[in-house]
Amino acid sequence: MVITTTNKPGKKLEEKIPKLILEDGSVFQGYPFGSKKNVSGEVVFNTGMVGYPESLTDPSYRGQILVLTYPLIGNYGVPGDEKEDNLLKNFESDRIQVLGLIIADNPNAYSHWNAKKSLSDWMKEYNIPGIYGIDTRKLTKKLREKGTLLGKIVYDKEDINFEDPNKRNLVAEVSIKTPIEYKKGKNTVVIVDCGVKNNIIRAFLKRDITVIRCPWDYDFLGENADGIIISNGPGDPKKCNKTMENVRRALSKKIPILGVCLGSQILGLAAGADTYKLKYGHRSQNQPCIEVGTKRCYITSQNHGYAIDLNTFPQDWREWFYNNNDRTNEGIIHISKPFFGAQFHPEASPGPDDTEFLFDTFMRAMR
Repeated sequence: MVITTTNKPGKKLEEKIPKLILEDGSVFQGYPFGSKKNVSGEVVFNTGMVGYPESLTDPSYRGQILVLTYPLIGNYGVPGDEKEDNLLKNFESDRIQVLGLIIADNPNAYSHWNAKKSLSDWMKEYNIPGIYGIDTRKLTKKLREKGTLLGKIVYDKEDINFEDPNKRNLVAEVSIKTPIEYKKGKNTVVIVDCGVKNNIIRAFLKRDITVIRCPWDYDFLGENADGIIISNGPGDPKKCNKTMENVRRALSKKIPILGVCLGSQILGLAAGADTYKLKYGHRSQNQPCIEVGTKRCYITSQNHGYAIDLNTFPQDWREWFYNNNDRTNEGIIHISKPFFGAQFHPEASPGPDDTEFLFDTFMRAMR
């Protein structure tokens, strides 16, 4: 089945015509931007209106071809690479992490006071291919009905095989190799870097907390820390066996632990729960999450494809948050010890920061 674009940009197609081919046989043809390169991975969608520089640099998108459903992506360009506290100020990691990008409209025209380059030029710097002129509504509807699909971006008669990135240890690909310390205050947290977003680090630095960022398989219990953060990251949490082993050992102590996104899944696995792959995941800036007990609803930023199985909860743990759309788990908490997990992103970036108070809750437990 070939699905052609109805969004013609009013110029001749370039010599190499890109196509998005899905594993179910669907073909979406569009117009190229960014780098001209064949790639294969998992096709996922995000419904956010803005925040594409942050989303594209989120390590949780490793191995994925991202479909941004909202039109006008690229219209405010891409900001500069200024640094603050030794972190890129405008991005969530040091590079574009998505494998490829699919959008509806031409991204080359942009206007913003803070823009330094176009989205297309930025993607060329990191050799990332993109296709525009595709009906992203039709594509998203297919992904919602069938679930996440493997896909590939190919040019002309060139072709490559489908590749499932979840068979790899994606966390090992995005994590740092040696520890980094961000000196700020008297109290110290260890952040286990499973693909940590810069804004998680910023959230603690602005609270005058020293951050020790360590690799995913690092024995962090040797550090003199007041708290442990298990970060977000890409792929299947069950690939992170070494992280789980270290977290399991940490659970025998009284050091406060907070898991964020993938980190929440790793925390649940270390405690004895199980995880499963969601049909198409939660990737947006408007996911409603209900806090168990208070019934408060928070609008959250999310990016994950796996969840904790509620039927496998250990005895001393309970559900903390759940998703009001599909009732999947969004947070776990120990009934007596300072162990917490949030499936959403309290640090946002992009999206609402309504739940950033969870970092303050964690700090109170830490102190």
